Amino acid sequence: MSIPFSSTHYRIPQGFGNLLEGLTREILREQPDNIPAFAAAYFENLLENREKTNFDPAEWGTKVDDRFYNNHAFKEQEPLEKSEPGKEKSQASMREATAVNESSEKDKDMKENAALKIQAAFRGHLAREKVKKMKSSDLQGKTEENE
Repeated sequence: MSIPFSSTHYRIPQGFGNLLEGLTREILREQPDNIPAFAAAYFENLLENREKTNFDPAEWGTKVDDRFYNNHAFKEQEPLEKSEPGKEKSQASMREATAVNESSEKDKDMKENAALKIQAAFRGHLAREKVKKMKSSDLQGKTEENE
């Protein structure tokens, strides 16, 4: 019979997920040998940039998430019959601007994914070349021993 120690559910602090996503993206992009040292350097660099520019990515990510999940006025739109003629134009322009932003974000994501694939393919190529050299040097060493 098992008894749970606690029924407490831990919540991830706001902005922490965004920091980890950024770290993960950079680790995948750079492919460091020593991940803890890379993470320490990444966070030090992030801290220096935050002090210089007053821009905190964790705070910004929290605001974006809050707007996305909690802004009910943004989700609900007023029917067109009740709105004024001037408002229709502004709503249409807002929809167009949103569509442009979404397409540019998708393009950016597609470009990042393409760059990651190209980098991964090139790293694989370099690794295969390295293995070929190691195998050829092993074969040469064995043939020299047999002679």
